[in-house]
Amino acid sequence: MMRTAVKKVLHALNSGDQEKAGEAYRQAVPIVDRMAGKGLIHKNKAARQKSRLNKHIRALQG
Repeated sequence: MMRTAVKKVLHALNSGDQEKAGEAYRQAVPIVDRMAGKGLIHKNKAARQKSRLNKHIRALQG
């Protein structure tokens, strides 16, 4: 579930659509946080993934 959500963000980034990528990112963040809360991934890994995705989305602006 988490990997699918992250992949949706990556596909939107590859298409160059910032609006779509932002929406996919907003949907992926609670899923990533939930998996970190359950202990499936480390909390630092969750933070790193969110940070990297957000950095790529901001880079689309200009």
